[in-house]
Amino acid sequence: MSSEPLVIQVRDLRKVYRLGDVDVHALRGVDLEVHRGEFVAVVGPSGSGKSTLFHVLGGLTPPTSGSIHIHGKDLLAMSEGERTELRKKEVGFVFQKYNLLPTLTAADNIAIARHIAGAKHGEDPQFREILDMLGIGGRLDHKPRALSGGEQQRVAIARAIVNHPAILLADEPTGNLDTENSNIVLRLLRDLNERLGQTILMITHNPEAAAFGHRIVEMRDGRIVS
Repeated sequence: MSSEPLVIQVRDLRKVYRLGDVDVHALRGVDLEVHRGEFVAVVGPSGSGKSTLFHVLGGLTPPTSGSIHIHGKDLLAMSEGERTELRKKEVGFVFQKYNLLPTLTAADNIAIARHIAGAKHGEDPQFREILDMLGIGGRLDHKPRALSGGEQQRVAIARAIVNHPAILLADEPTGNLDTENSNIVLRLLRDLNERLGQTILMITHNPEAAAFGHRIVEMRDGRIVS
């Protein structure tokens, strides 16, 4: 068991959706711990609950019951405003769709995340290292339409970690990429974890992608099964 502090601590997490007259149990008593510096991959088939877990952990949707602590903070005891602040400063998000603003350059897409989080002006000295690792230092003046899918995802990763979040949540980050670009992005995530100590929880249906993590958590039918 790791001696590092817990970044995520979840107990008996449940989420029930109401679809017409039917209750859909997306999460059925999930317990999960992620320590600082871990790279954890959550795998499972479609409908296993892994994407619901992602959205609940990120404070994007409330659970039906259970407890969630992110970086020691009780997510469910917070006001909506406090959860918004947590998302801005403690959680970085990477999605299957890159979600870049099409009218802004790559540099501005990254800078807006710093602005939203209230970062002070001036370049973070570690950020140049991040850009070099991601291989996009020479593409910062390009808008998304001039970037390949792999480059757009690397910009999205840079935007997600520019504020040094406690946890990076990645939901199928290679889902729109070909094999070559998928491997590039996965190696970059592993490098961010190993060289910078970035804690990562990645949702994926792909066992080959999951193998890049330190630890694999398998979900089925709303439960962690291994």
